[in-house]
Amino acid sequence: MTNEPVILSIDLGTSGMKTALITVQGEVVGWESQAIDLIVTPDGGAEQDPENWWNAFLTTTTKLLRSNPQAAKAVEAICCSTQGEGTIPVDQHGNPLSNCILWMDMRGALNLKKQLHGRVNIDGADIFKVLRFIQLTGGMPSMTGKDPAAHMLYIRDNRPDVYAKTYKFLNVLDFLNLRLSGEFVASFDSILTSWVTDNRNPDQIVYHDSLIKTLGIDREKLPDIVSCQTVIGTLLPELAQHLDLSPQVKIVAGAIDTTAAAIGAGAVEDYLPHLYIGTSSWVAAHVPYKKTDILSSMASIPCALPGHYLLMALQATAGGNLTFLRDNILYHKDELLQEANVPDIFKVLDQIADRVPPGSNGVIYTPWIWGERAPVDDRTVRAGLYNLSLQNNRQDIIRAFLEGIAFNTNWLMDPVQKFIGQKPSRIHIVGGGAQSNVWCQIFADVLDMQVCQVNDPIQANARGAAWIGAAGLGYIQLSDVSQLVTFRATYTPNPANREIYAEKFAIFKQIYKQMKPIYQRLNGAALK
Repeated sequence: MTNEPVILSIDLGTSGMKTALITVQGEVVGWESQAIDLIVTPDGGAEQDPENWWNAFLTTTTKLLRSNPQAAKAVEAICCSTQGEGTIPVDQHGNPLSNCILWMDMRGALNLKKQLHGRVNIDGADIFKVLRFIQLTGGMPSMTGKDPAAHMLYIRDNRPDVYAKTYKFLNVLDFLNLRLSGEFVASFDSILTSWVTDNRNPDQIVYHDSLIKTLGIDREKLPDIVSCQTVIGTLLPELAQHLDLSPQVKIVAGAIDTTAAAIGAGAVEDYLPHLYIGTSSWVAAHVPYKKTDILSSMASIPCALPGHYLLMALQATAGGNLTFLRDNILYHKDELLQEANVPDIFKVLDQIADRVPPGSNGVIYTPWIWGERAPVDDRTVRAGLYNLSLQNNRQDIIRAFLEGIAFNTNWLMDPVQKFIGQKPSRIHIVGGGAQSNVWCQIFADVLDMQVCQVNDPIQANARGAAWIGAAGLGYIQLSDVSQLVTFRATYTPNPANREIYAEKFAIFKQIYKQMKPIYQRLNGAALK
């Protein structure tokens, strides 16, 4: 531990809470984590209890600070990175009026369609409203219903009692900042998917009255907007006392996970992409312009890097497929379960996958287990295993899961390259999935580009939040991050695997094309 200032960094993902002590140079001094339960409701919703987040924060932070007393004394700020596209209605005292509606929740799709419907529609939304959204924001509400725009309408129309009591609608990041500082604010990126802001100036994101009117949500229920680097206040005195921290500790606004990961991955150069592999996945790159690719469901959006936007190509479920494989197939809690306690099953999966040749002995997996967002926005599509025979075993299936997610990522790369106007020679990889050396090599082979594995890739969000916090305090500029990031390894494409993966990738895309109408028949009615 050096004598550097330290940021208490919070990383709240869908699967759990992580807290870390990180120096302004990016050294992770210590960290703790705790799992968070997912609530799947009978009507198809996906929720989490905000009080569970807060209790997990208090538990992990208390343990972390006690385990690292020297670093605890050096804490000068707290900065958060969180899952995005969640919605929590709170009262004037900041108390949640319901569970958080998560980014996976599609119950508001019908409410959104009704709100945006017009005479001439695109995917259920009036074409003139769509064009206005794109002009001002760079995007538009997802008609799948997964955005806060739809969540708020769902509450307005289906839970009017909650809507009437709502003082502010907060995203996940906003809620944690409220609990830390007492301030009701949203960041440039956390407010994005409410789709009520004018984003044409990347350094001045403001509400737009016509968009608010189009969405139909009361203006006073929306929080004030600040930049990601803004110091929004200081740690509440009673919380400072509870954590044994100085009440002068600053609270920096922070960012949602996509924005923070881009900083934590060290990908702050123009057009340099990073790949995040967590519960969901994305390919992203900082660009100096606002742009929208409607056909591929991609846009450059507000971010933490001043004067820039972040190109986002978001996929619905990546590492979540491996969690599904673990919990619902390999170790489902039924009569067949023999090993209830398995030490780090994902490392075991990694070892097994390494024994299987590229191509998984003919097995192909499509990872659309909860619909898809890009390069196709299709909520009816589902996961599938193809070409199983008596010669295959679960080793082939495990590797096919890893390859299928890589194929899905490669599907994104063509529109990404068109968007940025060049083919990158390398990509930085972060997130829990980036801990797998086998998977990193698969990505290099499938993407046909150099894959740079960031050191401690699972800490990318927390490190990104720490660097945003350090920038908010004036210790660094975010442009310095490219010189601060370090790498564990670099993976180059194996020419021997290219032909195999090129053929499998073509089949992967053909599966979607041919299965699309079948998925619509199977799942379309249930989602109406």
